Amino acid sequence: MSQAEKRERYAEAGLRIAGLVENEPDRIARMAGLVAVLHGAMPHYFWTGFYRVVGDSLVIGPYQGTPGCNRIGWGRGVCGTAWRTGETQVVADVHAFPGHIACDARSASEIVVPVKDRNGRVIAVLDVDSTEAGAFDEVDAEALERLVNQCVAGAV
Repeated sequence: MSQAEKRERYAEAGLRIAGLVENEPDRIARMAGLVAVLHGAMPHYFWTGFYRVVGDSLVIGPYQGTPGCNRIGWGRGVCGTAWRTGETQVVADVHAFPGHIACDARSASEIVVPVKDRNGRVIAVLDVDSTEAGAFDEVDAEALERLVNQCVAGAV
């Protein structure tokens, strides 16, 4: 898919997500809406979901796709790295990522976006996997960071 087509799909998905979460104060409901729209709108998505920070683990939240890992430790795998660093992780080949956690062996590439509260603390991560190597780029990162900030991070 071209970058222009990705941008267009993200823009359309963003409008749908905004409509779903407009008057919804619950963060988990907002996460569920975002996941449902993105998973259906983006053909390169294989697994789409959130992991929420609960104590010393990331605990699976709303998602679509095959069964995921229930818990991920701080700093473990791509999700744990995004939690530890507070930075988006774009991984073209998950098999080359040190410590990658293979919840589904069909995953080839991954992007993980941290969700931060108003104090800048990571409270969750958005995890998206693809069966295609190199499926994610700066267009995905920019769009997902914007959507997470607009639709999930600001929920009370």
